Amino acid sequence: MLLHFQRSTFEAWHLNKMLFIYISIISAIIHQINSFPSVLRIGGLFSDGEEEQELVFKYAVDRINSDTTILPRSALVAQVEHFGSEDSFRADKKVCGLLHAGVAAILGPLSDSTSMHVQSICDALEIPHIETRWDISSHREELSINLYPKPAVLARAYIDLVKYLGWKQFCVAYEDNDGLVRLQEFLKQAQKNDWSVKFYKFRPGKPYRETYWKIKKTEITNIVLDIRTENINRALKHAQQVGLLTEKHNYLVTSLDLHTVDLEDFKFGKTKISSFRLIDTSSTELITLLDEWSSISTRYGRRTINPPESIRTDTALIYDAVKLLATALQDLDQSQSIDITPISCENGLPWLHGSSLLNYMRPITFRGITGLVAFDQLGFRSSFTLDVMTVSEDGLQKIGIWNPEEGKGVNISDAWRAFLFQTHALENKTVVVTTILNEPFAMLKGSAREKSQNERYEGYAIDLIDELSKVLLFKYIFREVKDEAYGTLNETTGEWNGMIGELIRGEADLAIADLTITSKREEAVDFTLPFMNTGISILFRKPTKKVTTLFSFLSPFSMVVWVYVVGAYVGVSVILFVVGRLSPYEWDNPHPCRQDDQVLENDFSLLNSFWFTIGSLMQQGSDLAPKSMSTRTIAGIWYFFTLIMISSYTANLAAFLTVEKVVYPIEDAKDLSMQTEIEYGCVKSGSTCGFFKDSNLTVYRRMYEFMISHPYVFAASGADGKKRVLNGNYAFLMESASIEYAIERECNLTQIGGLLDNKGYGIATRRNSPYSRLLSQGILQLQERGVLHTLKDRWWKQKRGGGACADDAKKGSSSVTELSLGNVGGVFVVLVGGLSFSILMAVCEFMWRARKIAPDRKSMCDEMVRDLKFALSCQSSTKPARTSIRYAGYTGPDNVHEKPAPSMPGFINY
Repeated sequence: MLLHFQRSTFEAWHLNKMLFIYISIISAIIHQINSFPSVLRIGGLFSDGEEEQELVFKYAVDRINSDTTILPRSALVAQVEHFGSEDSFRADKKVCGLLHAGVAAILGPLSDSTSMHVQSICDALEIPHIETRWDISSHREELSINLYPKPAVLARAYIDLVKYLGWKQFCVAYEDNDGLVRLQEFLKQAQKNDWSVKFYKFRPGKPYRETYWKIKKTEITNIVLDIRTENINRALKHAQQVGLLTEKHNYLVTSLDLHTVDLEDFKFGKTKISSFRLIDTSSTELITLLDEWSSISTRYGRRTINPPESIRTDTALIYDAVKLLATALQDLDQSQSIDITPISCENGLPWLHGSSLLNYMRPITFRGITGLVAFDQLGFRSSFTLDVMTVSEDGLQKIGIWNPEEGKGVNISDAWRAFLFQTHALENKTVVVTTILNEPFAMLKGSAREKSQNERYEGYAIDLIDELSKVLLFKYIFREVKDEAYGTLNETTGEWNGMIGELIRGEADLAIADLTITSKREEAVDFTLPFMNTGISILFRKPTKKVTTLFSFLSPFSMVVWVYVVGAYVGVSVILFVVGRLSPYEWDNPHPCRQDDQVLENDFSLLNSFWFTIGSLMQQGSDLAPKSMSTRTIAGIWYFFTLIMISSYTANLAAFLTVEKVVYPIEDAKDLSMQTEIEYGCVKSGSTCGFFKDSNLTVYRRMYEFMISHPYVFAASGADGKKRVLNGNYAFLMESASIEYAIERECNLTQIGGLLDNKGYGIATRRNSPYSRLLSQGILQLQERGVLHTLKDRWWKQKRGGGACADDAKKGSSSVTELSLGNVGGVFVVLVGGLSFSILMAVCEFMWRARKIAPDRKSMCDEMVRDLKFALSCQSSTKPARTSIRYAGYTGPDNVHEKPAPSMPGFINY
């Protein structure tokens, strides 16, 4: 039993071992069937003069073979064929020879005409064709892939750089029709961006100078140069001979191989020559290639090739193409069983795996000598970055990058931005600066006659030019504009006057003042970035004070409040009278010594109640005092009410009587245009007048028509307009910056309304001047450092009497203005009125009482005269009591020395 078990176990083990061996053999056979052959041939087509490209092609194949991670079981073999650059027939024969040798793909050629023939053969026989040349085709063939950047994306790079440089007018010079096709995007962008672009073609076989002379006559300094790389040095020398390679000229070379051109003769001319570079100089593969160049040349029998400082773009693309093909072959090897067999051009039988191999190439992404390599679905290379290059004294330098991703575009480093925008264009130069005298921008010093040139002037514009000269290292000479005008276009003659005209005629290099940037002026000259923002507003004399009234002391309360106060006074008095009558504690015996007297008396009669409340309201009190809890409650509430009301009245009265109120006859430009009593105008030869002239708004057109129909309202200058405003009944339309300056010094001037528009003051230069961009950079630096703000404070609020009105306003806000008779005269009127009413009431009381004593009118008058004489004599404070004649029958003499009559019934005590 045990023996049988051991025999069964041994047989099972032997069976498993044999099964494992069989599976291993079958797997090895299947793997041998699915894997590539040990040798893979890659075809390369090169024409005469492409030794560098051929050398790198062979080197790239060897680099792939030495990399064990790519195609570890197969070796690549470079199958190279040569032919004439324009010999299409011979190129076809060479392609058929490569196909017969059994190649997996074909690279090249670089010639456009022969490449199209090769492409047609590869498409017919389904052999992948890898290109590294510029191709304008908007579609790719099924069996073709191109590592050269997509033309549309590359054109966008040129457009972005032109926009960054701020070119609005430039020439495009090209030498073949392909160049015109490459730059056709400039025509489309010119319409969108309002560019002025002129195209010039170099005549084949003729010197470039002939075309350069035509360009020079246009006075355009920005040139896009599209020529073959081998002709760049000669073309730049011809431009230098014609005088188009000066410090004010800018060139954009479309070639990606400017780094391979000898630029030694152009490094010190200060001409900005810019281009793009596709090669990634930081690539380790490129560094290794250049280090091993000598040994590579010897290895492949090309000793005549000198080691370059940097290889050409198409050469670098060939290296990346070999790397792309090897990666795709590895991916294809791992997915399906393929074989590579010789193909004949005669029978037309295609390779079955050509389309699969190309489909594996398109999704591949890697980083090579030309940076990031990636393709879109059509086989175009669309993912790449470009280095922005420019020529400096140290040769061709990288100053930034361009990224095709949306929104990134050109990115220039801070260290090179100023250099790119003509950093040295103003260095050690002496420029003529034209200006116009207008406070506070440019003014003559008090001792100007004793000084000369720049020392005669001072002001904001003078200091601004001085600060810019320190930043940009230039010298300057100030000159006043001859015709004392800013600059207006004569529609009849087409000529400009003022400072703009002097710039156009070349009499000055810069113009600075309160010179407004307008569209018409921008067509004639170039402006820098605004150094100050402003807008049109209205300068007007401060309105008169509000007319005071005699009863202005009633102003703290509104009429409704006064009515409620009077109502409360009447209501409380009546309620106090009623409650005082109802309360038993308010009734007292008038004769407390007579216990038998049952008569009770109440002090709060109706008249006494009104007297009590008015006394409390006036904060004076009275001889009446509530005794019961009910009347005391009413009195307490009334006291609280009068406390709040009197305190509020007193506080508000002080504010009403001390604050000066003004009446504005106009509030804005619309009010000004709707009336005729106040005249208004502006400087006739300025941008303000042009604003109203060109405006389409009804209000502004109406104002312009008024000024034109009344020519005398125009002012010769801002100072003249300010004087007319001070004389009264005149409004002057001017920039808010000048208004701000005026109201800081003339306290009876003010600004009416807001800004009618928004504009800026800029420094004007000649058209296409290299100074404009540089001065803009200087203005930005001064703004970031706060210099512009400091200059404005100096000339607006400190110098020449600045801040005077601000001090007055501060004093007025911290002290109390004295009250005049016009403010408190109403109180005296009330006092006189009250006294008159009291005298009238005293007369009425006397007459009412005297009627009971005197029987007739005559005796009544005698009594009144007698008492008046007694009052005026001031002899005594007592007098005898008078009795009624009809009761006592007394007709004797009546004087103050008589003995007082005894008190008896029938006599009335006075």
